Amino acid sequence: MTHWIILPLVMPPTVAALMILAMRHHLDLARIFAVGSGLALLAIALGLLWQASDGTVTAYHLGNWPAPYGIVLVLDRLSALLVALTVFLALVVTLYAIGTDWDACGKHFHALVQFQVMGLCGAFLTGDVFNLFVFFEVLLIASYGLMIHGGGELRLQSGVQYVVYNLLGSTLFLFALGAIYAVTGTLNMADLAARVAAMPAEDSGLVRVAAVLLFLVFAVKAALLPLHFWLPATYAQAPAPIAALFAVMTKVGAYAIIRLYTLVFGPGVAVTSGLFGEPLLWAALMTLAIGTMGILGSRSLGRLAAFAAIGSMGTLLTAVSLFTETATTAALYYMIHSTLAGAALFLVTDLVRAAKGQGADTLIPGPRFARQGLIAVLFFATAIAVAGLPPLSGFIGKLLVLDASRTAPQAAIIWAVILAGSLVAVLGLARAGSVLFWNTTKDLSPEPPATPLALVSVGLLLATLVAITLGAGPVISYLSATSAQLYDPVAYSAASIPLVDGMSP
Repeated sequence: MTHWIILPLVMPPTVAALMILAMRHHLDLARIFAVGSGLALLAIALGLLWQASDGTVTAYHLGNWPAPYGIVLVLDRLSALLVALTVFLALVVTLYAIGTDWDACGKHFHALVQFQVMGLCGAFLTGDVFNLFVFFEVLLIASYGLMIHGGGELRLQSGVQYVVYNLLGSTLFLFALGAIYAVTGTLNMADLAARVAAMPAEDSGLVRVAAVLLFLVFAVKAALLPLHFWLPATYAQAPAPIAALFAVMTKVGAYAIIRLYTLVFGPGVAVTSGLFGEPLLWAALMTLAIGTMGILGSRSLGRLAAFAAIGSMGTLLTAVSLFTETATTAALYYMIHSTLAGAALFLVTDLVRAAKGQGADTLIPGPRFARQGLIAVLFFATAIAVAGLPPLSGFIGKLLVLDASRTAPQAAIIWAVILAGSLVAVLGLARAGSVLFWNTTKDLSPEPPATPLALVSVGLLLATLVAITLGAGPVISYLSATSAQLYDPVAYSAASIPLVDGMSP
């Protein structure tokens, strides 16, 4: 049993505790530890990704208690990929916050980011549904503090709305877990999959109710229409680096749907067959439509970026809803792309605000500024990625989704909504760019000194988008193998609950 798997859950809270106890009055020292631990954790995450790349599924039984009686972490291709993505994004956000002094606007910024990373990594690695709930709460508690970082009435108001809405989701989660445990006697994912598959249809009513409740919880986390109301104000009012980090939070909902509804409640499971695919598809298409219309109708940079995040979740969940290997491969590629592109858009909007000064968030013509050309290029590149135009990875991601849906009964509608949504997104982003960088007054506005570290952070995200575009072949090959592993979970179950004398424990 390798101990490397536990490090993404142990290192961040350890560093956070050191920051709170010994560095709360020493910002420079906290910054050094934040960057150092981020680099170390990224190296560990890449090592785990390499370990899982050959298809090996590794389980870590905490306290050496066998599953399903003990807590188990499971590393497969999907969890390793998302842990690496999360750690990379957190490092970029940390660098940006340092470069722009966002981390100096309130206490414990870096400690809260560490707890957020712990919650995200735990959600991706856990092999137990109850501990999925626990890690959801860890990342949500950290996000509550990060959401109101820096203060402000509007930010506090949005934070309260965010807390209340997610507490309701957590309550539903507990109800669902109680119902599942009452019927099956287990919450271990692999054990649960075996018991649900063997359950007679006449005893499956409560399981179906619990599966629907879980679906609603994950829909809240993924900002799926009509449960998306919390996201626009929350992301628009959050500090820019936090909104960028939140770009991966909605993906936790999508991940949970992919994991549980292929492993436990999948299309091949009789008691839940046909229960989720079509409703998810229609909700995803409406989410995509609302998100892209929001981009076109937004009158502020923050809400534009927030609606872009909603639209990207619509595209992602459209692919997920098809529940085929090809569609899941497309969904995973688009998940990586949309996380990086969405985060880049939030950071670029913050650069625009900082350069334009007071009232810069509103999309109205304003004064020119010294770095207008450089920031315009970054905005243009990010807009291309978000809208899904060639040559960046968004174009490849949408092509994969369209190709995966060719044989679906609703293929014509899926193609129409995705293509029309892309056109509307292009129009909305082009309108914003022309207002920000074209319709400007002649006078230069005063602006703070350039922040090279902030520009480098945005550049890292865009460079990664270029990398997954140029390396689309190997990336898609890895994701295809990941999808195959998801739809043939024998290795996952065997690693999570190893056979003892030919029988499960």
